[in-house]
Amino acid sequence: MSVRLPAASARRGLHPAAWWLWAGCMAGAATRTTNPILLALIASVAAFVVAAKRTSAPWSRSLVVFFRLGIVVIVLRVVIQIIFGNRLPGHVLFTLPEIPLPSWAQGVSIGGPVTVEAVVQAAVQGLRLAVVLICFGAANSLASPYRLLRCLPAVLYEAGVAVTVSLAFAPEVVMAIAGVRDARRLRGRPIRGLAGLRGMAIPVLESALDRSLQLASSMDARGYGRRVAVAQRTRWMGTGGTAAGLLLVIVGVYGALDAGSLPAGGIPFLAAGAVLVGAGMAAGGRRTNRTRYRPDVWRIAEWAVGASGVAALSGMIVAGVLGVPGLQLQVYPLEFPPLPLLPAAGILIGLLPALVAPMDRSASGTRTTAPPPTADERQAPGAPAPAPATPAPAPARPDAAQPPAPVALRVAFEPGEGTVA
Repeated sequence: MSVRLPAASARRGLHPAAWWLWAGCMAGAATRTTNPILLALIASVAAFVVAAKRTSAPWSRSLVVFFRLGIVVIVLRVVIQIIFGNRLPGHVLFTLPEIPLPSWAQGVSIGGPVTVEAVVQAAVQGLRLAVVLICFGAANSLASPYRLLRCLPAVLYEAGVAVTVSLAFAPEVVMAIAGVRDARRLRGRPIRGLAGLRGMAIPVLESALDRSLQLASSMDARGYGRRVAVAQRTRWMGTGGTAAGLLLVIVGVYGALDAGSLPAGGIPFLAAGAVLVGAGMAAGGRRTNRTRYRPDVWRIAEWAVGASGVAALSGMIVAGVLGVPGLQLQVYPLEFPPLPLLPAAGILIGLLPALVAPMDRSASGTRTTAPPPTADERQAPGAPAPAPATPAPAPARPDAAQPPAPVALRVAFEPGEGTVA
C-alpha cells in the first residue's frame, strides 16, 4: 500500500514574514500609548496567539524569555527613576538622601523625595518597552528564523551573514539555556541564583553565537553573494530607490511614533517609502541569480494575519489623530485610566491569527505525536498475542563471532531548507 505525503505548502505553517508583520504592527501600536490597560491588552493578545499557534520547535519557547526580560526592564526603569529621575510633585512615598549637582545637570538628580506619580509614570514607561519586547518575542516564537532567512530579497544577500547571526541569536540562546541547565543539573551544580547565572552565562552565549556562525558559514558555502552582470543604470536605480525609500520610511515611522508631528500620522510617507524600497530591491536583486526549492507562498491566511496587525496599529493612529481621550496616562490627577473603545477594538482584531493561521506541521515544527499502533497493539484488550512465525534462535556460544547489531538512523529533513545557487 502506498502512502501519499502531503505537499510542503499544506504541511508548513504561516509565512514567517506574516508573523513579523503582525508582531511589528502590534509593537507599533504599543509605542503610541501609555495606557496600562491597552498595553496589558496587547501583551495578552500576543501571548494568546502564541499559545494557540506555537509548535514544539525549540524557538517556540522564546516568549517566556522575553516576558522575563520585560519584567527586568520595568524594575530597572522604576529603580532609575527613584535614584536618578526627575522629582515630580505629588504624594511623597519616602525621601532618599539627596546629593547636590551642578547647574548644568538640570533634570537629573541623585536622591530626594520619591512620589507616587513619578513611580507610576516610570512603571508605565517601562511597561510600554516590555510590551514591545513581548511582541517581538511572539514573532520569535511563531516564525522559524531559517525560513525567514530564505525569504529575504536577493538584494540583501550581501548582508546575509549578519542577518543570519542576528535572527538566529535569540532562538539559539533559548535552546542553549535549556541544554546548559540540563547539563549542570546532571552534574549536581547550581542552576538558580547568582551561582547558577555565573556558571551558565559564558557557555550559553558561546554556544548560541557558535551555532549562529555555523549557520552563516553554511549559507556562505552554498554560494552566498554570487553576482550577475547588469547595466549600470539598473544598479543606480536600485541604490537610489532603496536609499530614498528608506529615508521616507524613517520619516513616516517618526510621524507614526510622534502623534501630530506629520499630517495623517506619517502614513503617506511610510507608504511611498515602502513602494520605493520595494522597487529598489527588485531592481538591485537582478544582480543575484538563484533558485529556490519549494519557496514559501503568500496565501489568504497571510493577508488576513497581516491585516489584523495593521488594523491594531491603524486603530491607535486614528484614535491619536481624532484625539480620543485615554491613550496617554495622566498622573495629575492620579486616577484609574479609562478604556478607549476604538484602539481596544483594533487590538482585539489582532486575535485573528489564532483562528485563521494554519498550524506548522513540517519536520521542524510538528508537535510530538505517538507512533501509530502496530498490529499486535490493535487487538482487543485481553486477547492473547499471536504466536511467532518462527522459533527464537538458540543463544550463540560466547566465543562465537557475533555480527554487529543493526543501527536505526532516523533523519528529520524538511524539504525546502536548502538553497541552490
